[in-house]
Amino acid sequence: MIDPRIFYDMIQSKGSDFYVGVPDSLLANFCSFLDTKGKEHHLIAANEGNAIAIAMGYYMSTNKVAAVYMQNSGLGNSINPLVSLTDPLVYKIPMLLIIGWRGEPGYKDEPQHQKQGGITIKQLEILDIPYWILDEKTDVENIIDEVFLKIENRGAPVAIIVRKNTFKKTIEQSYPKNHSQILREEAIDVILNLTNENDLIIATTGKTSREIFEIRKKANIEQRDFLTVGGMGHASSIALGLSIGMPDRRVICFDGDGSIIMHMGSMPVISKYKPKKFIHILLNNGTHESVGGQPTCADIISFRNFAHSVGYLKYVLVDNLENLESAWSLINKNLQGPVMLEIKIKNGSRDDLGRPTNTAEENKNLFMKNII
Repeated sequence: MIDPRIFYDMIQSKGSDFYVGVPDSLLANFCSFLDTKGKEHHLIAANEGNAIAIAMGYYMSTNKVAAVYMQNSGLGNSINPLVSLTDPLVYKIPMLLIIGWRGEPGYKDEPQHQKQGGITIKQLEILDIPYWILDEKTDVENIIDEVFLKIENRGAPVAIIVRKNTFKKTIEQSYPKNHSQILREEAIDVILNLTNENDLIIATTGKTSREIFEIRKKANIEQRDFLTVGGMGHASSIALGLSIGMPDRRVICFDGDGSIIMHMGSMPVISKYKPKKFIHILLNNGTHESVGGQPTCADIISFRNFAHSVGYLKYVLVDNLENLESAWSLINKNLQGPVMLEIKIKNGSRDDLGRPTNTAEENKNLFMKNII
């Protein structure tokens, strides 16, 4: 496996010393190393398109090539700025894309990664972005020489696609400190026990969906939750669509801080429609926990102020389990949505946490069958 320090040093030797992106589990060991470099060398973006634009601004102010890292699912968020800003036919901005190859054909992966993994190379070819594949056996020095020669000659983005198990673990990831003692699964369990069979439940991607599936399975109850296993940042918009289609049903959206930050524009849209029975639950641990624990920028955001500023009608904060049930009662007394319940949680999950055993399509079909 490749030592992240060697990879970093090789890129730095070419004059590139600034990284921006969205964490990916395949790049977790490399991202943990980047965390030691300080904010002048490493910035975690809201989404991948945001990262491309930041890299563009950095290049124009320094004449240095920035590196943008992402999971291949993030290519969707980055296509517009790659085509309409950095492309050789527009502003022609050089940058290095470092892309984790989830769902690579021939390797077992989660259902939301299979399609993306199969089309990753095709996407780069359509975008006319040259690429190299990096794995644990790659000659790093040789590939970096080739990559930066192409950047110099092309003056536009090129990509390195990173296979699973490429980077070795050299640094233990440290989670941002918070004072909460609530585990996410504990909070979810309490709330699910307070819901009723008419409620529509939407869960964001990552461990939130996995824990809801496990809780439901253990309780042996009929599925009335939709698990948004892909499409990070879009669970609340799916929930809004449900509210529009079923305005008399209570809609409960379990969201995460990284997910909300990725597409914060959804909250003003939710507020503008004013779904009366919409409860937006923010499970906030300040990290991208499902992909390695890198920090989000949630620590500098007042979600209370933001929710009120965009028009949410009520906001409640909870940081201990003892107050969660009373907070839920307060929210639902004469419920007028949209409302936000922010629950401060600590990092961590069970070592034996499973994954949904049905397919994504089965998840959708069972949800629709049981709610209509």
